[in-house]
Amino acid sequence: MIPIKTDSRKVKPNDTFVAIKGLTVDGHDYIDKAILNGATKVVVEKEGNYPVETIVVKDTKEWLQQTIVKNYQEEIKKLTLIGVTGTNGKTTTCFLTYQTLKELGIHAAYIGTIGFWYDDVKRELPNTTPEILEIYSMLIEAIEHKITHVVMEVSSHSLHQKRIEGLQFQIACFTNLTEDHLDYHKTMEEYLHAKLKIVDALKENGTMIYNIDDPYGHYFATPHSKSLGFSGKDYQIVSYENTKEGTTIECNIEGEKFSISTNLRSKFNVYNYLMSVAILNELSFPLEDILFLSKTLFAPKGRCEQIKVGESEAVIDYAHTPDAVEKIIDAFLENKKGKIYTIIGCGGDRDPIKRPIMGEIATSKSDYVIFTSDNPRTEDPLKILEDIIKGVSKNNYEIEPDRKKAIKKGLSLLKKDDVLLILGKGHEDYQIIGHEKIHFDDAEEVRKYQKEME
Repeated sequence: MIPIKTDSRKVKPNDTFVAIKGLTVDGHDYIDKAILNGATKVVVEKEGNYPVETIVVKDTKEWLQQTIVKNYQEEIKKLTLIGVTGTNGKTTTCFLTYQTLKELGIHAAYIGTIGFWYDDVKRELPNTTPEILEIYSMLIEAIEHKITHVVMEVSSHSLHQKRIEGLQFQIACFTNLTEDHLDYHKTMEEYLHAKLKIVDALKENGTMIYNIDDPYGHYFATPHSKSLGFSGKDYQIVSYENTKEGTTIECNIEGEKFSISTNLRSKFNVYNYLMSVAILNELSFPLEDILFLSKTLFAPKGRCEQIKVGESEAVIDYAHTPDAVEKIIDAFLENKKGKIYTIIGCGGDRDPIKRPIMGEIATSKSDYVIFTSDNPRTEDPLKILEDIIKGVSKNNYEIEPDRKKAIKKGLSLLKKDDVLLILGKGHEDYQIIGHEKIHFDDAEEVRKYQKEME
C-alpha cells in the first residue's frame, strides 16, 4: 500500500500525512491527530511548528497528484485499464465486462459505484471514482494480487478533479450524456468538457468506444474510435425484443450479423450489453466466446432488479436522473399488462434543477406516483418534495416523505400484472438524513413486506 494518507484516522506509523483543504473539511485541522497516529512527515500549505519533517507547498492536492503519478505510474502500466464514462450505464457496462472477463479466465478487478471487487474482495467505496490516492492504492493492491485487467467507472467529477491523473486506458467508453451534476458543472457544456478528458487518458494505441446515438457521442470520436448504436458502423443495433425473461438483440458487429439472448431487460441495457461486448472484442477476446456467455450475465444489484410480489413485481433501480427515470419507465411500458406505479424522490444538497423535470416524467408516464425521500442530507425533505411537484401537471400522485411507508403503500396497491418501480437508490443500503447514514435497503423492505403478507 502507498505510505501516504489524507485521512488522519487511517495514518499508521511512518506514514506521510498530506493536509488537504476540502469543501467541508480542512486536513490542516487534523495534523496533530495524524502525528499522534504515527505520521513521520507532513505536507502542508500553512507553516506550523510540527515535531516531524514538514514540507510546505502551495497546493497540497497538486503535490499529492504529482507525487503519486511520479512514483507509481510505471507500476500501474502493468495493468490493462478499461474506463467507462457517461451519465448513465457506467455501472452495468463495467459490471458486465468484469463478469465476462472472469468467465473468460482473466484475473480481473472492478472499481465503481458498487465498490472495489476482485477475487472474494467486495469493498465499499465513498465515490463512484474515489480520490487519486485511493485509486492508486487499489490498483497497486490489484497488481499485488496478480490482477491483469481493471475495469472502472470514470465520473465527471474525477475527470475534472484529476483523480485519474497518470492513468492510461487501453479502452475508454462513452455511454451517454444527460442532465445531471449541474450543481457542480453549472452547464451541459462544462459537463461535456469534463467527460471529454477521458480521451486524453487513452493510451497512444488505445480505443475509444462511443454511443453514436447520443447527441454528444460524436465529440468522442478519435482516430482509433469505434461507434456503437442503431447508427453505429462498427457495433450496430439492428433491433431488440424485450420479454419478462430478458432481451433478444439483433446486431451487426463489424459487418457480421448476430442474434443474442440476454437476461437483461430494457433498451438501455441493450446499449450497456453491446458496449461490454465491444470492450471485450476490442481487447481481442474471441467474439464467439464473448457471446456464448451472454445468458450467464446478470445486472448488478439495484439495476433493474426484479422481485416477484405475488402476481405482480417490484423493480429496484438506481435511476436518479431525468433520462434514467424516463428510460426505466419506458422499458416497462413496452410490455405493460397492468398498471405502473412509481416511487421516486430526489437527493438533497444536489442539483435542484432536475427535480421538477423528474416529477413531470414520473407522473406523465406512470399510472400513479408516490413521491418520497431519497437521501435528503441537510435539506428539508418537504422542501425537496415541493421542488419535485412544481413540474407536475397531472393529479395522479401523493406525497409520503417516509420512504419505508411509501414502499409499503406502493406494494399494497399492486394487483395482478402490475409493476412497482422503486427508483433512485438502487444498490444503496442506507439513507443519508442530515449528516447521519442510516441503514435502509429498498429491496430489503420489499422482502420484509412479502414475509408480513405470507
